[in-house]
Amino acid sequence: MKLYFVRHGKTQWNLEGRFQGAGGDSELLTESYQQMVQVGHFLRQTRFQHAYSSPIRRARVTAQHVVKELHQHVPLTLMSRLEEFHLGQLEGMAFEDVKAQFPAELDAFRNHPDQYDTSRIGGETFQEVIDRMTPGIQAIVGANPQPKANVLIVSHGAALNAEINALLGTPLPDLRKRGGIRNTSVTVLETTDGGHSFDLLDWNDTSFLTAAASPTDTI
Repeated sequence: MKLYFVRHGKTQWNLEGRFQGAGGDSELLTESYQQMVQVGHFLRQTRFQHAYSSPIRRARVTAQHVVKELHQHVPLTLMSRLEEFHLGQLEGMAFEDVKAQFPAELDAFRNHPDQYDTSRIGGETFQEVIDRMTPGIQAIVGANPQPKANVLIVSHGAALNAEINALLGTPLPDLRKRGGIRNTSVTVLETTDGGHSFDLLDWNDTSFLTAAASPTDTI
């Protein structure tokens, strides 16, 4: 079974360099809709059994547009377990303001996931996000038992980065070492044992996107 993970389209807060978690949801940029079309074209030759998405609008709209471009009848299910990090006081804050007010938390979030302490700011730790998302991924695998099934999963940058690396068995301190995930990128995992272990087939694939990457595209 293959799981195709897609990060949602780029939003205004992404562009502005603001923390955007489960409690914030700025507008998708106009250019993001064209990139959703490109994702759909890229994946069109793959036959999907089902699609799943975070219910947060930026992910849900991305999933709807990608599924439309597949030109297949693919059911879409919304799952709250696929939401982005709950960020507490960081929600909506500019990265520079977070650096000034919560430098230790920002450094840990970006570089030391095992040290990310939310006691001052509220929200979820990396382990809490993984503990929330993993049962959702296991449920998706269990709900699609067909041989060689393919599923599409649309979610969020920080949450996907944490969960995908966790599924690959990456230790908590090393979750960020594989690099970031760009908006409307595709990452593919495969499981051959019903979701107990996963292999990485493709990471942060953006080869199909015509727009050049910018620093605010990746988290």
